[in-house]
Amino acid sequence: MGQAASTLPTVLYNMYWIAKVIINVVDSFLESHVRDNPTMVNLDGAKDGRDYARRTARAAAEEAAAAPPETVWLAKQTQAVTAERLRKGVQPVVLPSASELATAKERVQYKDGLFHFAIAGVSGSGKSSLINAFRGLRNGDAGAAPTGVIETTSQIDRYPDPNPRLPFVWYDIPGAGTLAQSDWQYFNSQGLFVFDCIIVLFDNRFTLTDISILTNCRRFQIPTYIVRSKADVHIRNVMADMGYDSDNDDGTNHAQAYNSACERYIAETRATVQKNLKEAGLPDQRVYVVCHKTMVSTVKDRVLSPKTIHELELVRDLLEEACARRCVPRSDAVEAEGGQSLGPALSPRLY
Repeated sequence: MGQAASTLPTVLYNMYWIAKVIINVVDSFLESHVRDNPTMVNLDGAKDGRDYARRTARAAAEEAAAAPPETVWLAKQTQAVTAERLRKGVQPVVLPSASELATAKERVQYKDGLFHFAIAGVSGSGKSSLINAFRGLRNGDAGAAPTGVIETTSQIDRYPDPNPRLPFVWYDIPGAGTLAQSDWQYFNSQGLFVFDCIIVLFDNRFTLTDISILTNCRRFQIPTYIVRSKADVHIRNVMADMGYDSDNDDGTNHAQAYNSACERYIAETRATVQKNLKEAGLPDQRVYVVCHKTMVSTVKDRVLSPKTIHELELVRDLLEEACARRCVPRSDAVEAEGGQSLGPALSPRLY
């Protein structure tokens, strides 16, 4: 009896070191396990990432009550990794199931044979105005998306392109960063994983929400375009910062001041986005600087304004993206839209 008691500490010590070795081996793949395998079950109703983690932990604890010891250990390790990721500001990644994917497609009326563009971003970035501009409509025109000073989009709105030759559907996504749309669950709650292309639109600041959208799009292999809106307003502000005063100008200095401010604004925008992408571990990509009024002239009137910046290039690149990924034969396009003719296959010259 005494001998057995004396060997017990040694056995426990050896078990401790064996467990430590196992932890070191398993720890290397725990983060990928947490990243790739969570479900959306506990997402509904969560206020933020920490609330989601707490809900997930409670569910794991309930399951662990009747689970074998090794399962309990793994659950605790998973919880620890999740807590550490939250401490570092990394929000949980939630992958949709097949049924959730099908439900999201049904909700947005996704149709094979059409190309589905979504414009997403924080509240107040000008998504509705840009949707109208892409469709060749001015704010207030019949069929245009509603716009306003406050967030006017409370649900995903679907807008088929009015050009019958373009099998496009444009989606106005409610803005993130409001009480109704929290930042951390924006991508999943809006079902952005179903769209063919996502335009990430920002106005004043390139935010963590924008980074999150780009990160998730990269995971789902969805092409993205980063666009900064309201260029006309921002350039006027830069002109003022550079000392330009229209009251003291007889008209001879305006063009030079505008061009200098425009170049500075574009350079600063690109540098800011590039810095944020690098810090987030994302590859660099182009930033398009646009004004929705100039975009309307480009799309509807087919007129290049003297103040055109990247509007024409953005339209061209979006068309080429759609053409490369989904050129639609005439018969398929007609069937996809319930018999309405959508014309020939896509072409970059249609606009």
